[in-house]
Amino acid sequence: MATRYLSVDIGGSSIKYALMDGAGLILEKGAEETPTNGLAPFMAVLSEIVARYQDRINGIAVAAPGKIGADHSTIHFGGALPFLDGLDLRQALANQFDGPVVVENDGKAAALAELWLGNLKGIENGAAVVLGTGIGGGVILGGRLLYGSHQQAGEFSFMSSHYDEPQFIKAAAGSTGSAVRLVRTIGTMAQLADPGDGHAVFELISSKKEPAWTIFKQYAQRIAALILSIQAVVDVDRYVIGGGISAQPIVVKQINQAYSDLLSENEIIEKTLTRPEIVTAKFQNDANLYGALYSYLLFMDK
Repeated sequence: MATRYLSVDIGGSSIKYALMDGAGLILEKGAEETPTNGLAPFMAVLSEIVARYQDRINGIAVAAPGKIGADHSTIHFGGALPFLDGLDLRQALANQFDGPVVVENDGKAAALAELWLGNLKGIENGAAVVLGTGIGGGVILGGRLLYGSHQQAGEFSFMSSHYDEPQFIKAAAGSTGSAVRLVRTIGTMAQLADPGDGHAVFELISSKKEPAWTIFKQYAQRIAALILSIQAVVDVDRYVIGGGISAQPIVVKQINQAYSDLLSENEIIEKTLTRPEIVTAKFQNDANLYGALYSYLLFMDK
């Protein structure tokens, strides 16, 4: 039997899954709505997905929200799914599947997807910034994903220039740089029937309608400032911008413009910090499926 893997991307609204081979080819894929009312209904859906493929696969790769333990199995906190906190997924699936199960943080999975087959391939030092409800991602140094001492490197959502309590969380990048918040803010101000309609919001942005255009430029400035802060620490060659919002070409274009403006307005920074490339990530909706599998392959190759 050819080597096959089940790759699973656990999200707040859907659980995406794919049957893949070791080269990253998606053979089948699908999605189920994520149960948000507790661990038992969640595991019931996940177990049903595994049951469809358990006789056809050699291993299971999972991308999940929250901080993932060094064992690449235990989920801590769980992000938008707090009932996942403390869940050892390898153990939870042991009675159903006796092969390897490897879990990766969803932001880091997106970075690994780009490192493996995307726009960070061949880049020794780079980073992925994933714009969604918060800001996820990962840092690549020396061709390897940086985990840090506590598996939490690349948690860009918690970066901020304002650490005074109690305003820190509101000022953190995960809040001010939330793509979901951007869309809803513009959609609400424009009195759209659906304030979360991203396509309608970007029609306003692309046509430079006010106040949508000004709000979007301010958003791009915040992301550019975040990248500049990261760059001051890790000094990489390329940033890839991911998340659903990155499918709009104007997003990376305006972030690049905002970054250039930051440099031109600050001579010391411009002369000190070499400007990195800022490009669109190759993978969007399927990024975590690819990244979870690459994390699995790297883990099993240790």
